[in-house]
Amino acid sequence: MAVKLRLKRMGAKKAPFYRVVVADSRSPRDGRFIDTVGTYNPLTTPAEVKIDEEKAIKWLNNGAIPTDTVKNLFSKAGIMEKYHNSKQGK
Repeated sequence: MAVKLRLKRMGAKKAPFYRVVVADSRSPRDGRFIDTVGTYNPLTTPAEVKIDEEKAIKWLNNGAIPTDTVKNLFSKAGIMEKYHNSKQGK
């Protein structure tokens, strides 16, 4: 089972709001998910990103693969750097 960290679209038409979720790669975009890691609201200026760092790093350590967009959000929040440092043993 390939597990991915990806965005689940919420909100109204033309007013998107996203949840960062852990889901099986075979499940639909807005379908079944395993865990919620955070939220992303692109409509505010600047875009509002709230991510639970402990959950995100836990899932990355367990082998979850982030999508490109989620990887960019994690990088801006500094989570990818913490993950790589923990992986290197620093």
